Amino acid sequence: MIEPRVLLLPGWLNSDPDHWQSRWEALHGDQRVEQADWQWPRRGDWMARLDEVLQQDARPALLVAHSLGCQLVASWAAHSQHTARVRGALLVAPPDTEREDTPPQLHNWRPIRRPRLPFPALAVVSSDDPFCAPERGAQMAADWGAELLMLGACGHINSASGLGDWPEGRALLQRLQATAAA
Repeated sequence: MIEPRVLLLPGWLNSDPDHWQSRWEALHGDQRVEQADWQWPRRGDWMARLDEVLQQDARPALLVAHSLGCQLVASWAAHSQHTARVRGALLVAPPDTEREDTPPQLHNWRPIRRPRLPFPALAVVSSDDPFCAPERGAQMAADWGAELLMLGACGHINSASGLGDWPEGRALLQRLQATAAA
Protein backbone atom coordinates (compact mmCIF):
# COMPACT_ATOMS: atom_id res chain seq x y z
CA MET A 1 0.00 0.00 0.00
CA ILE A 2 1.26 3.46 -0.87
CA GLU A 3 2.03 5.59 2.19
CA PRO A 4 -0.11 8.74 2.13
CA ARG A 5 1.45 12.16 2.34
CA VAL A 6 0.35 14.48 5.14
CA LEU A 7 -0.93 17.88 4.05
CA LEU A 8 -1.10 20.57 6.73
CA LEU A 9 -3.94 23.05 6.33
CA PRO A 10 -3.37 26.01 8.66
CA GLY A 11 -6.08 28.44 9.57
CA TRP A 12 -6.42 32.18 9.25
CA LEU A 13 -3.04 33.97 9.51
CA ASN A 14 -1.14 30.66 9.07
CA SER A 15 0.52 28.64 11.85
CA ASP A 16 3.35 30.35 13.72
CA PRO A 17 6.71 28.59 14.37
CA ASP A 18 5.59 27.32 17.82
CA HIS A 19 2.34 25.86 16.49
CA TRP A 20 2.13 22.06 16.49
CA GLN A 21 1.54 22.11 12.70
CA SER A 22 4.83 23.95 12.15
CA ARG A 23 6.57 21.52 14.50
CA TRP A 24 5.10 18.54 12.60
CA GLU A 25 6.33 20.04 9.35
CA ALA A 26 9.87 20.24 10.78
CA LEU A 27 9.79 16.89 12.62
CA HIS A 28 7.94 14.69 10.16
CA GLY A 29 8.34 16.40 6.80
CA ASP A 30 4.62 17.07 6.42
CA GLN A 31 3.70 19.47 3.61
CA ARG A 32 2.07 22.79 4.45
CA VAL A 33 -0.44 23.95 1.85
CA GLU A 34 0.60 27.55 1.35
CA GLN A 35 -2.11 30.07 0.54
CA ALA A 36 -1.67 33.29 -1.44
CA ASP A 37 -3.45 35.41 1.18
CA TRP A 38 -3.39 34.51 4.87
CA GLN A 39 -4.82 37.90 5.94
CA TRP A 40 -8.00 37.96 3.83
CA PRO A 41 -8.68 34.28 3.08
CA ARG A 42 -11.10 33.77 0.20
CA ARG A 43 -12.87 30.43 0.41
CA GLY A 44 -12.82 29.77 -3.34
CA ASP A 45 -9.12 30.62 -3.63
CA TRP A 46 -8.21 28.34 -0.73
CA MET A 47 -10.33 25.51 -2.19
CA ALA A 48 -8.65 25.88 -5.60
CA ARG A 49 -5.21 25.81 -3.97
CA LEU A 50 -5.99 22.60 -2.07
CA ASP A 51 -7.25 20.99 -5.29
CA GLU A 52 -4.05 22.08 -7.05
CA VAL A 53 -1.76 20.64 -4.37
CA LEU A 54 -3.65 17.34 -4.27
CA GLN A 55 -3.24 16.94 -8.03
CA GLN A 56 0.51 17.63 -7.98
CA ASP A 57 1.25 14.19 -6.53
CA ALA A 58 -0.44 10.89 -7.31
CA ARG A 59 -0.09 9.63 -3.73
CA PRO A 60 -3.17 9.72 -1.52
CA ALA A 61 -3.23 12.31 1.25
CA LEU A 62 -4.18 12.71 4.87
CA LEU A 63 -5.41 16.23 5.62
CA VAL A 64 -4.43 17.80 8.94
CA ALA A 65 -6.50 20.93 9.36
CA HIS A 66 -6.44 23.52 12.10
CA SER A 67 -9.08 26.19 12.65
CA LEU A 68 -10.16 27.73 9.32
CA GLY A 69 -8.40 24.80 7.64
CA CYS A 70 -11.28 22.65 8.95
CA GLN A 71 -13.78 24.86 7.15
CA LEU A 72 -11.57 24.57 4.06
CA VAL A 73 -11.83 20.77 4.17
CA ALA A 74 -15.62 20.87 4.48
CA SER A 75 -16.04 23.44 1.71
CA TRP A 76 -13.55 21.75 -0.61
CA ALA A 77 -15.05 18.28 -0.09
CA ALA A 78 -18.52 19.59 -0.94
CA HIS A 79 -17.35 20.79 -4.37
CA SER A 80 -14.22 18.97 -5.50
CA GLN A 81 -14.11 16.09 -7.95
CA HIS A 82 -10.84 14.91 -6.36
CA THR A 83 -12.03 13.77 -2.93
CA ALA A 84 -10.95 10.18 -3.68
CA ARG A 85 -7.34 11.39 -3.29
CA VAL A 86 -7.95 11.91 0.44
CA ARG A 87 -7.76 8.97 2.85
CA GLY A 88 -8.87 10.92 5.91
CA ALA A 89 -8.90 14.24 7.73
CA LEU A 90 -7.88 15.31 11.21
CA LEU A 91 -9.97 18.42 11.94
CA VAL A 92 -8.59 20.35 14.91
CA ALA A 93 -10.45 23.27 16.52
CA PRO A 94 -13.02 24.02 13.81
CA PRO A 95 -14.09 27.66 14.22
CA ASP A 96 -17.67 28.86 14.17
CA THR A 97 -17.53 31.36 11.30
CA GLU A 98 -21.25 32.05 11.68
CA ARG A 99 -20.82 33.79 15.05
CA GLU A 100 -21.72 37.45 15.31
CA ASP A 101 -18.19 38.37 16.44
CA THR A 102 -16.48 36.73 13.44
CA PRO A 103 -13.91 39.16 11.98
CA PRO A 104 -14.94 40.69 8.64
CA GLN A 105 -11.99 38.95 6.93
CA LEU A 106 -13.80 35.65 7.48
CA HIS A 107 -17.35 36.59 6.45
CA ASN A 108 -16.96 34.87 3.07
CA TRP A 109 -16.66 31.57 4.99
CA ARG A 110 -20.37 31.78 5.75
CA PRO A 111 -22.43 29.71 5.70
CA ILE A 112 -20.49 26.78 7.08
CA ARG A 113 -20.59 23.88 4.62
CA ARG A 114 -22.09 20.88 6.39
CA PRO A 115 -22.37 17.93 3.95
CA ARG A 116 -21.04 14.61 5.18
CA LEU A 117 -17.38 14.19 4.29
CA PRO A 118 -16.66 11.41 1.77
CA PHE A 119 -13.68 10.12 3.78
CA PRO A 120 -13.02 9.23 7.44
CA ALA A 121 -12.54 12.21 9.71
CA LEU A 122 -11.79 12.92 13.35
CA ALA A 123 -12.76 16.30 14.81
CA VAL A 124 -10.89 17.49 17.90
CA VAL A 125 -12.77 20.14 19.87
CA SER A 126 -11.71 22.05 22.98
CA SER A 127 -14.21 22.82 25.74
CA ASP A 128 -12.97 26.41 26.03
CA ASP A 129 -12.13 27.35 22.43
CA PRO A 130 -12.64 31.13 22.15
CA PHE A 131 -13.70 30.74 18.51
CA CYS A 132 -16.24 27.93 18.86
CA ALA A 133 -18.58 26.75 21.59
CA PRO A 134 -18.14 23.01 22.21
CA GLU A 135 -21.77 22.35 21.21
CA ARG A 136 -21.22 24.02 17.84
CA GLY A 137 -18.00 22.06 17.31
CA ALA A 138 -19.84 18.84 18.15
CA GLN A 139 -22.63 19.72 15.71
CA MET A 140 -20.16 20.42 12.89
CA ALA A 141 -18.46 17.07 13.57
CA ALA A 142 -21.82 15.30 13.47
CA ASP A 143 -22.84 17.03 10.24
CA TRP A 144 -19.51 16.12 8.63
CA GLY A 145 -19.79 12.50 9.80
CA ALA A 146 -16.59 12.91 11.79
CA GLU A 147 -15.76 11.08 14.98
CA LEU A 148 -15.71 13.63 17.81
CA LEU A 149 -13.00 13.91 20.44
CA MET A 150 -13.64 16.47 23.18
CA LEU A 151 -10.17 17.41 24.34
CA GLY A 152 -11.04 19.35 27.48
CA ALA A 153 -9.83 22.90 28.19
CA CYS A 154 -7.13 23.48 25.56
CA GLY A 155 -8.14 26.85 24.16
CA HIS A 156 -7.87 27.02 20.38
CA ILE A 157 -5.47 24.03 20.32
CA ASN A 158 -2.69 26.23 18.95
CA SER A 159 0.72 27.48 20.12
CA ALA A 160 -0.93 29.42 22.97
CA SER A 161 -2.24 26.08 24.26
CA GLY A 162 1.33 24.97 25.06
CA LEU A 163 1.08 21.62 23.28
CA GLY A 164 4.63 21.64 21.93
CA ASP A 165 5.05 18.84 19.38
CA TRP A 166 1.62 17.50 20.41
CA PRO A 167 2.46 13.78 20.28
CA GLU A 168 -1.12 12.96 21.31
CA GLY A 169 -2.32 14.65 18.12
CA ARG A 170 0.18 12.67 16.06
CA ALA A 171 -1.16 9.47 17.65
CA LEU A 172 -4.67 10.55 16.61
CA LEU A 173 -3.42 11.01 13.04
CA GLN A 174 -1.86 7.53 13.09
CA ARG A 175 -5.12 6.09 14.41
CA LEU A 176 -7.04 7.85 11.65
CA GLN A 177 -4.59 6.52 9.06
CA ALA A 178 -5.06 2.97 10.35
CA THR A 179 -8.85 3.37 10.25
CA ALA A 180 -8.74 4.73 6.72
CA ALA A 181 -6.51 1.87 5.55
CA ALA A 182 -8.81 -0.79 7.03
